[in-house]
Amino acid sequence: MQVEPTDLPDVLILTPRRFGDTRGWFTETWSAAAMATAGLDLPWVQDNQSFSAAKGTLRGLHYQSPPRAQDKLVRCSRGSILDVAVDIRAGSATYGAWVGVELSAENGRQLFVPKGFLHGFLTLTDNVEVQYKCSDIYSPAHDGAVRWDDPAIGVDWGVTAPILSDKDAKAPLLATIGTPFQMGAA
Repeated sequence: MQVEPTDLPDVLILTPRRFGDTRGWFTETWSAAAMATAGLDLPWVQDNQSFSAAKGTLRGLHYQSPPRAQDKLVRCSRGSILDVAVDIRAGSATYGAWVGVELSAENGRQLFVPKGFLHGFLTLTDNVEVQYKCSDIYSPAHDGAVRWDDPAIGVDWGVTAPILSDKDAKAPLLATIGTPFQMGAA
């Protein structure tokens, strides 16, 4: 597995090896041993999958607050997305900074998004499937969101009128809610 850093400390691009022949290819998308070698010895407890029918669908920016905060390992198994992580750890040198990575069924890349980061994605094609592992279960009481177009963050999604859920369209600005995350906290 290839592990690449991003401009945000702790956010990593993981690219599993693919083994192909005339039939197609095989890849190991997750291995406890490989992840531990990469420093990601995490207790994955939930797998999620989403389907978005239309190009331009935006899901995010989401987080789950402590004590139910989640690490995520995200991959796109059909189509293509711009996957985004935003550092919202108070005291972090990169607070409010974001990184975007194209994940697709073709490139096989995965993005590791640790606790303390907002997460969201924009579909770049129609008929997109996204799968991700979480280090804690979903907790509605700890679920939160920040506006996708928060000017203080300034994510360049490449769209001005994405397809949004009501929840995402009505999400507050980060400055309004502050952050439940502290740099260095578990």
